[in-house]
Amino acid sequence: MTPARTRMTATLRELRSRTGLSLAALAERTAYSKSSWERYLNGKTLPPRRAVQDLCRLAREPDGRVLALWEMAEAEWSGRAARPAPPSAPAPAPTPTPTQASASEPGAAAPAGSRARSRPRAGGRLLVVLAAVGAVAVTGGAAALLLPRHDAEPRAASAPAGPRCHGGACEGQDPMHMLCGGGPDTLTAHRTTTGARVELRHSGKCGAGWARMWGTRVGDRLEVTAGGPTRRAHVEDEVDTESYVYTAMTAARSGAVLRACFRPAAAADGRPECFEARVGGTGATTRPPSPR
Repeated sequence: MTPARTRMTATLRELRSRTGLSLAALAERTAYSKSSWERYLNGKTLPPRRAVQDLCRLAREPDGRVLALWEMAEAEWSGRAARPAPPSAPAPAPTPTPTQASASEPGAAAPAGSRARSRPRAGGRLLVVLAAVGAVAVTGGAAALLLPRHDAEPRAASAPAGPRCHGGACEGQDPMHMLCGGGPDTLTAHRTTTGARVELRHSGKCGAGWARMWGTRVGDRLEVTAGGPTRRAHVEDEVDTESYVYTAMTAARSGAVLRACFRPAAAADGRPECFEARVGGTGATTRPPSPR
């Protein structure tokens, strides 16, 4: 895939993960089939612009940035981005007038009466100059009306959007939708026996933590708790195996212990791999994986 399509496909997967919808659920809520969404999210086919807008709507994401990525990917897909601009036609050479041709000839004598005919040409040049000055004055006045005034007050810069929840209000909420996923702390990371990666994450601004996994297999499950409710996530299909899968958030203040348990689908005995990390302090205190 081209770089633009790679970025757009990764963004679509992130949005789809944020919705928490399966491919079948996406097909029910949009005009595109389950197999179409599988191709879009795997980068096999460029999605229609409407499909991108529908996914942004379901993820409650403004579509401006994603549509910009789509337009770049569409340009690369259709070949317009690599297509050179057509060369401009050369300007035709001016045709010399008989007077110019005779004047350019070496040793040519000025015809009789040329001094009398030169005055109308001077008058014509004067009219052209006056017309040009008038055009410049009119154009300058119009440009002055169109250009922004330098003494106008600048618009106040919009403040960046902050988190939409904190503490208990974040319980059970999506970390991306609630804007808690921007710059969180990674308390600890763990590589499972199946090769999947799991991270415990915490947002101080939101006062909540969650877990995420990637490099997974269909049927893998993940749980996280901070001593209260347990939040869960599972890998539903092949699209999930190629992107991050998040749990919902659980409230976790400084000093709380977050515990994550990974349950691989391939485990015959169903025993999970669990690990913990403490929020805050000089560093995360991680305990070895536990079979419990």
